[in-house]
Amino acid sequence: MARTLARTVRPALVIEARSRRKGALWPYLLVAPALAGFACLLVYPLARSVVISFQHFRLGELIRGGADFAGLANYAEALGGPEFWAVVRRTFLWTAANVVLIMVISTAVALMLPHLGRRMRLAVMSGMVLTWATPVLAATTIFQWLFQSRLGVVNWLLVRLGFDSFRDYTWFADGGATFAILVALVVWQSVPFAALTLYAGLTTIPGELYEAARIDGAGPWQVFGRVTFPILRPLFGLITSLEVIWVFTCFAQIWAISKGGPGGATATLPVYAFQIAQSLHRYDLGSAVSTLTVLMLLAVLVVHLRRMFREEAA
Repeated sequence: MARTLARTVRPALVIEARSRRKGALWPYLLVAPALAGFACLLVYPLARSVVISFQHFRLGELIRGGADFAGLANYAEALGGPEFWAVVRRTFLWTAANVVLIMVISTAVALMLPHLGRRMRLAVMSGMVLTWATPVLAATTIFQWLFQSRLGVVNWLLVRLGFDSFRDYTWFADGGATFAILVALVVWQSVPFAALTLYAGLTTIPGELYEAARIDGAGPWQVFGRVTFPILRPLFGLITSLEVIWVFTCFAQIWAISKGGPGGATATLPVYAFQIAQSLHRYDLGSAVSTLTVLMLLAVLVVHLRRMFREEAA
């Protein structure tokens, strides 16, 4: 009897163990294509850029192949030039201006949406989705048309309002004006994602918490500071981190409108690295600047995330 029971139970246990092994491997098989794409599109180019940054790699090496080891010479050249640090300061100013405006406007829009009627809320959300779905170069072209010197809508409207000094005003010839236009473009493209994400988070907060806060006499600012923000703090931290990454590495909008000009007034680190590699054919120095850009971005994100986790733990 015992032998018969053992013969019956043992195959069942073997089958169950095999099914568990297959079940354990199945999640890894599902994420394998994504990991392979990540390795090909991100990891390999980044590793290749780091390798080139330690080599003497210019147009001749690109054609012939092979490159001599240069050690830290490219990093020393980049860090030793005043132009690099001017670009670094401009990049941090660019990132701070965009992220602050994006988060403030997105929070205001997200808080406004629940107070709108159903049709108006649907219209506003549809408009934001369409804005978010607009291709980068298409949106950039629209902004170029808006601020065109002679046929642009902005100049026409300002002149109609009585500001005759803006007649035929060339916005993209002034560094400060070009910088402001690029900030407006990036904010316009980024607000929909952040606002809709925050609005989705707002819908998860129980209404009883707001009612209790109002009964206790809390005003709108107190309700936001004591109810809304503490609950959505992780979501605010996540969106801020994503916006820092996207803004810090922004390239297409700047290159399409100004190519870093006029006079380098809109050249951020990604644009500066591309200028070095494309114009001077200094692929080694451009790779060094790109690597430094990644390291700076990681340092900013690490500080931000550590602070966010400390506040959550407290």
